[in-house]
Order: sequence, then structure tokens, then C-alpha cells
Amino acid sequence: MTADWRERYEKAIPIAKKAGQLALSYFDKPLEVITKTDLSPVTIADKNTERLLRELILAEFPGDGFLGEEEGDTPNTTGYRWILDPIDGTRNFVRGVPSWGVLVGLEYKGELIAGVVDAPVFGHTYHALRGQGAYRNDNRIHVSAIGDLSKSFIFYSSLQWFAKAGREQGFLELVRRTERQRGFGDWYGFMLMAQGSGEVMVEHGVHAWDIAALQPIVVEAGGTFTNWDGVFDLHSPDVIASNGHLHDEVLRLVAGTRGVG
Repeated sequence: MTADWRERYEKAIPIAKKAGQLALSYFDKPLEVITKTDLSPVTIADKNTERLLRELILAEFPGDGFLGEEEGDTPNTTGYRWILDPIDGTRNFVRGVPSWGVLVGLEYKGELIAGVVDAPVFGHTYHALRGQGAYRNDNRIHVSAIGDLSKSFIFYSSLQWFAKAGREQGFLELVRRTERQRGFGDWYGFMLMAQGSGEVMVEHGVHAWDIAALQPIVVEAGGTFTNWDGVFDLHSPDVIASNGHLHDEVLRLVAGTRGVG
């Protein structure tokens, strides 16, 4: 951890909160929804929130780069890149479902070092800097200690993603072996897992901006975060985050891999 890392991290938290308040001003109001080429929805709230994030960050750190869901890739001259999802959970957002958030991830020379997730409807801001722990607002969070799959809660977005990936039967076996399953998708399942409210979040169909802010928080909360092959690649479409105790078992069930050990 360096002074430059900490400076960016500490400024990212109020910036994410400010962007969250802008997004909140559009929430639960009539909005035009445009369908993008990948069939995902976008609104003026997504676009304006990402623009605000970029403007506020560039005012503090000119020369830093960006990868954003709505405005694409901007190269850096400093080694730092901010990875932005202005509204993660846009489908929830446009339907009036309150589980959406503003995601701000930070890379340095290709390595994720910090993440901030602002959930303004809930009044929660999750954040973490490498080596400094993970927090929800001012409270330290940590993954659970449960090591028995039959006593675990798992989170996921949608069964259809597992069907598309050809892993529907593996997912259903995971369902059969766990105590409870909750469809808290997008950022929310990851943060619930990170704060110890469940043991596993399993997902498919993600992009870099969907997970860049989440991975540092999960890891700093004591969890394990990999793709379905047992390693981590920011640009892979599949991911499993867990409390660590159950990770290999879940990998074997869902993905048929041997795990990370």
C-alpha cells in the first residue's frame, strides 16, 4: 500500500457517494430505457452517473485511465485505471427494485487494489483497499466461518445463466446440497457474502466493470474470488466468490474443476 493508493481510495469513497446520489435522483421515476446491442438496458441515469464519476475523478487525478460500461476505455499515463459500473443492476433500477449500486474499482498496473460500492437506497457504502480490510460504512466486515455446505446460504442472479453456460445440472446439485438459495444478483450477492450473511455467490455473464469493485472487497473481507477455472481473470464471464472454506467444493459442483488448492 502506497500513499498514492490511499489518496485515490479515500477520495473514491465520497465520489462514489456523490454519484450514488445523482443516480438516486432518477430512481423510481419514469425513464426511457434503451436496449444496447448486447440486449442489456441503459438509461440517462447510467450515462450521467458515469460522466459524473469520470469528471470528479479526473479533477483529482488527471492522467488516470478509465474502463466504463457506458463510455468505454480511456488510456492512462499514470498506471492507474478506474473501472466503472455507474448503475450495477439496471434491470432492477428501471423496475423500481432497490438493489442496485454504483461500482468503482481501481487498478494499478493491471492489478486491482481498491473497490467502492455505493448503495444509496440502503444507505450503505462498501469499500476496501488492499491490505487494509473491508468495510460497510465505518464497520469492518468479514466472511462467515461456515465450512459445511449443508448449512450454507448461496446467492446467484438467474438460473438461465447456468443453462446458457451448460452448467444447469451442476448448479441444481449445488442447490440440493445447500441450506438456502437466494436470487440476490449483481453486486448485492457479493456484498452479502463478504459481510458474512451467506457463504457463496456464483455468477455467469459478468464483465470487467461488474466485478472490478467487488473483488478487492471480497478478498479484504477474507473471502476467495475466482473464475470457474479456479484462478482470477477480470475479463472472464464467470465467477465464484466464497468464504474460502467451501470454494473448492463449489467449483467442483458448478464448474467441474478441481479447485484452487
